[in-house]
Amino acid sequence: MCQKRILIVIHETVQIHPTAIIEEGVILGINVKIGAFSCIGTGVEIGRGTDVKTHVVIKGLTKIGRDNKIFQFASLGEECQDLKYSGELTALEIGDRNTIRESVTMHRGTIQGGGVTKVGSDNLFMVNAHIAHDCIIGNRCILANNATLAGHVTVDDFVIVGGMTAIHQFCTIGSYSLLGGGSIVVKDVPPYVMVQGNHCAPFGINIEGLKRCGFEKNVIKAIRMVYKELYRSGKTLEEAKHKITEMAKGEEALKLFIRFFEKSRRGIIR
Repeated sequence: MCQKRILIVIHETVQIHPTAIIEEGVILGINVKIGAFSCIGTGVEIGRGTDVKTHVVIKGLTKIGRDNKIFQFASLGEECQDLKYSGELTALEIGDRNTIRESVTMHRGTIQGGGVTKVGSDNLFMVNAHIAHDCIIGNRCILANNATLAGHVTVDDFVIVGGMTAIHQFCTIGSYSLLGGGSIVVKDVPPYVMVQGNHCAPFGINIEGLKRCGFEKNVIKAIRMVYKELYRSGKTLEEAKHKITEMAKGEEALKLFIRFFEKSRRGIIR
C-alpha cells in the first residue's frame, strides 16, 4: 500500500484519498481535494478550494491558486522537453479558477527563458492541450482539444485557440484573437484578429467574440478600421503602424495594437 507523507497542511478540511501520494514539503490550502492515485511532489503549493481529481501528477516548484479544477491524467510542473534543460530549479505558476481537463500537460520553465511558465486565471484548457516551457498565458482564454504551444509562447487575455492548432515557439497571440481549428501559427497574431490555415492567414476580426465581451458598436467599427489599415490598405507594416498609432490616440481599445507591436518578435501574420 502506498505510503502517504504530509509535512505541511494548512487546514484540517483538506480531503486526501488514501491511495494518493503526498510528498514532504507540500502545502495544501483550505478545502483542497486530492483524488485517488494522484501524486503531489515536493515543492508543490495548492491554493484553497482546488479540486485535484484522480491520477493527476503535480511536480516541481509548482504553485497553483484557488478554486481550480484539475481532471484525471493531467501532468503539471514536469521537467520541460527543452534539450537545454539540465535540472535547474525552475517553476510553474497557475492562477485561480482554471479548468484543466484530462491529459493536459504544463511544463516548468527554463533558466534561459526566465525560469517560470505562467498561467493566469479563469482559463479553460480542454483535453490534451500542451503548455510548453516558459509560456505565458493570460486570463479567460480557451485552448481547445489538442492545442499545442511550443516554448516561450505568449497568449494574451480572452484568446480562443481552436482544436489541433499548433503555435511556433516565441510567437505572441494578441488579446481577443481567435485561432481556427487545425491551424499552424508561425508568426504573431494581432489582437482582435481571426486567423486560420496552414500556415494561418487573417480572416477579419473576431466580431462575435467582441460582442460577447461587451464591446460597443463604435469600438468594433474602430477595430475594423485598424484591420483595414493592416491588411487591405496596401501599406507596408511600418506605414500601417504609423497610421494606427494616430488612430489609437482617440480610442483606448486600439492601444492594444500599439502594445502588441512593441512586443512582437516574430513579425505579424499578414
